[in-house]
Amino acid sequence: MNIGVITPIQHLNGVVELLQSKGDVFFLEEGNKQEVRELLLEKHIDTILCNPNQQTYKIDRELLKGTDVKLINTCSTGMNHIDVYYCDTHGIKIYSLTKDMKLINNLPSTSELAFGLMISLLRQIPQGQKHVSEYGWDYTQFMGRQIKDLTIGIVGYGRLGKMMYNYCDAFGAQVRVYDPYKRDEMDDAFLLNNYCSSLKKLFKICDVISLHVHVTPETTYMINKKLLGVCNKNPYIINTSRGEIVNETDIVNALETGVISGYGTDVIENEFDNIKDSIIINSMNKGENIIITPHVGGMTIEGQTKAYTWAINKL
Repeated sequence: MNIGVITPIQHLNGVVELLQSKGDVFFLEEGNKQEVRELLLEKHIDTILCNPNQQTYKIDRELLKGTDVKLINTCSTGMNHIDVYYCDTHGIKIYSLTKDMKLINNLPSTSELAFGLMISLLRQIPQGQKHVSEYGWDYTQFMGRQIKDLTIGIVGYGRLGKMMYNYCDAFGAQVRVYDPYKRDEMDDAFLLNNYCSSLKKLFKICDVISLHVHVTPETTYMINKKLLGVCNKNPYIINTSRGEIVNETDIVNALETGVISGYGTDVIENEFDNIKDSIIINSMNKGENIIITPHVGGMTIEGQTKAYTWAINKL
């Protein structure tokens, strides 16, 4: 087995050694698309080990055509960095962590980041830090919100949504949930006290809304101008799912007009293209209340070590 590693792993204790026990390993952890293609061809790579977080291109026909690749092993639950249709129609297997519940139920890193983004927005932590770095000491510019007694909405009540629910509930928030696919799993008390029957109702009543859903045709651009228009409480929106869940132009317009108070995200729609064209990044740089992290949701030492070890053991 010739394994091409196109994501950083050498900082994880024991992971490289485990991978080397599976075959011949070739590293190109920060290469561009052309460099990766050259590696695949030159070293006759049949297996790719990847992760979307630092990948600036898509694994697609342009990259794969004419190579020996037979397997793509992604250490992620999402697969929007891979052209799944091309792989399916050309006999290339894809391994992901999507259904490995025993593993991913013990990976809270992304939900922890969502909670951190929420606190950072509510308390204006980045702005306060910048103010002090310029030798300012005026707290009146940074009056924030406390979590206790806020109404926080969770869109998507799967693994990560449940974790976020628990964090917010522990801080004393009034937590509401929308997920029509999980409704049958909820007891009567939860349905009565915590469940919203529609996304529109959730957006009407919440101070904060946190997104925890996969990208599907149903969820693409789910958060848009029409939905944002029903907001009554100028909410903060947190997105650690995928950039395509929101219409980023509508998010920026809602910020500029005060419809929403802030946007905290770990993902942008065009993160596999030239991010200098990102409307979200450019809006942040112009001073809108936006916090962006570079897709670091699952990027903790503990989480990565578990995930990569699990993924490599599939080989």
